[in-house]
Amino acid sequence: MSNRPRPAIRRAVIAVPFLAALLLAARLDRGPSKASADAAHPGFSLRDETAAAGIHFVHHRPSFDPKIAGVEPHVAALGASVSVADYDGDGKPDLYFTNSRFGEPNALYHNRGDGTFEDVAASVGLADLNRVGEGVSMGAVWGDIDNDGREDVLVYRYGYLALFRNQGNGHFEDVTASAGLHRWVNSNSAIWLDYDRDGLLDLYVTAYFRDIDLWHLATTQIMHNSFEFATNGGKNLLFHNKGGGKFEDVTDKMGVGSNRWTLAAASADFNGDGWPDIYVANDYGPEELFLNDHGQRFVPTKAGLESESKSGMSVALGDAFNRGRLDAFVSNISERGYLFQNNNLRVNQMSESGRFRNVAEGAVADAGWAWGAQFGDLNNDGINELFVVNGFISADRQKNYWYAMSKIAGANGRFFEDAATWPPFGNASLSGYEKSRVYLNRGVAGWVDVAQQVGVTDEYDGRSVALADLSSRGAVDVIIANQNQPATLYRNTSDSTNHWIGFKLIGTRSNRSAIGAEVLLESGDLRQRRVVDGGSGFASQNDRRLHFGLGAREWVDRIVIQWPSGARQVVTRPAIDQFVTITEPSVAAP
Repeated sequence: MSNRPRPAIRRAVIAVPFLAALLLAARLDRGPSKASADAAHPGFSLRDETAAAGIHFVHHRPSFDPKIAGVEPHVAALGASVSVADYDGDGKPDLYFTNSRFGEPNALYHNRGDGTFEDVAASVGLADLNRVGEGVSMGAVWGDIDNDGREDVLVYRYGYLALFRNQGNGHFEDVTASAGLHRWVNSNSAIWLDYDRDGLLDLYVTAYFRDIDLWHLATTQIMHNSFEFATNGGKNLLFHNKGGGKFEDVTDKMGVGSNRWTLAAASADFNGDGWPDIYVANDYGPEELFLNDHGQRFVPTKAGLESESKSGMSVALGDAFNRGRLDAFVSNISERGYLFQNNNLRVNQMSESGRFRNVAEGAVADAGWAWGAQFGDLNNDGINELFVVNGFISADRQKNYWYAMSKIAGANGRFFEDAATWPPFGNASLSGYEKSRVYLNRGVAGWVDVAQQVGVTDEYDGRSVALADLSSRGAVDVIIANQNQPATLYRNTSDSTNHWIGFKLIGTRSNRSAIGAEVLLESGDLRQRRVVDGGSGFASQNDRRLHFGLGAREWVDRIVIQWPSGARQVVTRPAIDQFVTITEPSVAAP
């Protein structure tokens, strides 16, 4: 939520000739040099079908100690989240939304398979999670923690963590205490990963505020101690899954206990050594990358992330330029006349130089006060688009808090660290009423926002966005959780004849959810990588199934699966225009 005002001077992220050369090389070397769609003909449309789908969820922000009432709109500006999981194993993705006010229920929307959903959270035991003394929900991540074939869920809160085991009988059991996870963490993000490749999902939980009770404050000095390098946030935690439903805190042993103001995390094997790493986006400071040293420890590395880092809100992973590698998009803040930080589109060059290189420029660099983002092929042409939600606090359009923010930012650090010294928000807006961005990937021609053309026009305060093929028809839909406002479902309709293929992966030696599995698809000149995520973007988790657009290509030459166990599997000529289920071989290939 960083808000570091400074003159609106746009920094050149990278020299233009070098950028053009880099993108040209990336596109020509590893994929098609030009996308099939353009701004006038994006090749897809997104229609708001929230009400038609039976989704009526409205997020409610929390209320905290009256001592910080003046700045509460800022402190309470998070908590809207959405995650995708097939909780009942019927083959259809379901949706879980979190609420953030005492007494307001979370919602689990069961996918009926006819385009509509039914909220079953109360009946399964996942609704009433916002209670005095326990905390309020900030988000959730799903994963099969005991490999019994049923998806369990971890709800992270401003308050105590909550782990629920899926009993398979239409009910979830709270196993937090017995699992060793009864910890107070003011968290906005968590991810599942198997860092030691033992076949059991481990848990990484990020922290934002310190471990304080925001409803009973002993002091109002709770804010960041720097607008650029704050280190007084909560401590991120790593829990090792010991099996038998038990977790142990290995944070210090593994070296991942950052005390920055972390808003998001994601995991993948960024340097190609076969072990999952952790990428962290921090508010009020630089991003962090922790490289996994064979499951024995994590090694922090700058990897170029110290440059152009400002207020990281989200970490979205995707193969941005079809090079067969996972790149990272980290959203930041832009407000003309006050602040221009640039989003970061970091091209993965870990194998060559041990670094990521920021190539964000033009439209993709500016999404306003940006939050959640996801890569996905929305028109099935074989090239990823990028969906970004944004907007911070929408209130009175005639009252702007940015001037007050400028005064705070220019003060002594001990002044703005005290929430009681901030000018009262009242009913002022702060980067409110911003539209989502839908960036069409045109290859060497750059990215262009086609939100208006494809039908995305809402002005909600977006926080979390997830992608899922809700009807299993080969079109990626978009689900958004909006802060203190109704959720939104955009149904995707493709107007092209492009082909596609989807993969549902089932682990055997790996965790059954296959979280962390990476698939490299090769089809003629198309080469693209995707990862099964255990949480990504901001406070979100995508459809566990991996979707690839193929364009006019009528076959897939092969896919190469790197399983979390370390096993490598090659599948040739899978059938297209359908979902293909692939189970990890139970024994290593000779």
